[in-house]
Amino acid sequence: MVDASAQLLRVLENGAERFRCAVSTSENGLGCREGSGCTPWGWHRIAEVIGEGEPFGTRFSSREPTGEVWTGQAVEGDWITTRILWLEGLEPGVNRGPGVDTHDRYVYIHGTAREDELGRPGSHGCVRVSNMAVEELADRILSVGDLVWIGPRPPDSPA
Repeated sequence: MVDASAQLLRVLENGAERFRCAVSTSENGLGCREGSGCTPWGWHRIAEVIGEGEPFGTRFSSREPTGEVWTGQAVEGDWITTRILWLEGLEPGVNRGPGVDTHDRYVYIHGTAREDELGRPGSHGCVRVSNMAVEELADRILSVGDLVWIGPRPPDSPA
């Protein structure tokens, strides 16, 4: 669950919290429209996990490793680092389909070189997490097909 109002990601298993970390969702708030730069709300699933086996801090461009590795230095731009959890919307007309499709908008949960911004909105639509957190999530906790809720409140039920 990604709580955009609290800038917090929580992984629940059988009702118990298994993992928690700070996030940075969009500086434009929540919204599903293509071109909005907003973080899409509602039910999603993890469609793909990218970066398994790549070194910690690996920079990705178009989901491919660039050969660069972030080691804590200041960088220009919004680097996508370490791992990518590519999201797919599950709600037709909300976050799935023409003009609102989360997957087609390339919205991810991903590591960032802007870890100092975690805990407050600042992304361009993705859900940024620390590199340690995304490595833990991608390599040991979450899998393709796992459900992800993004919103300002807890969900009522899965799609």
